[in-house]
Amino acid sequence: MTDEAMSPLRRRMIEDMTIRKLAPKTQHDYVQRVKNFAAFLGRSPDTASFEDVRRYQLHLAASGVGVPTINQTVSTLRFFFRVTLRRHEIVEHTHVIHEPRKLPVVLSVEEVARLLDAAPGLKYKAALSVALAPACAPQRSSRSRSPTSTARA
Repeated sequence: MTDEAMSPLRRRMIEDMTIRKLAPKTQHDYVQRVKNFAAFLGRSPDTASFEDVRRYQLHLAASGVGVPTINQTVSTLRFFFRVTLRRHEIVEHTHVIHEPRKLPVVLSVEEVARLLDAAPGLKYKAALSVALAPACAPQRSSRSRSPTSTARA
């Protein structure tokens, strides 16, 4: 978009982001998210109300976008309303969504043994053993202690 065709509102937002040293990609993403919000509204985003922002969040959630996209949009709208428009009350009650953490897959002792057996050579078996050692260490340490070895100390 050329400089002459840029709206004063977009120019102001870009200036606000430049003052705060936001990366060019972040600036581009923020502008696109405000543009998407304006398309949803069907009018200029500076005329939006709290209810409009809330409806847009519901729209995003219903359309199946991921949690990171919703959170990025919330951050964008917070910046737009708080910094560019100085209308804090619009986004005062917007919140990011906390996605539950996923537990890592834990291999059983048998799966680790099969993985080591499948290694094509000694070099690969050694590398896998080193990589898998921290996961197996608690199991090995409890097995390696014998009642007599602790009594001698």
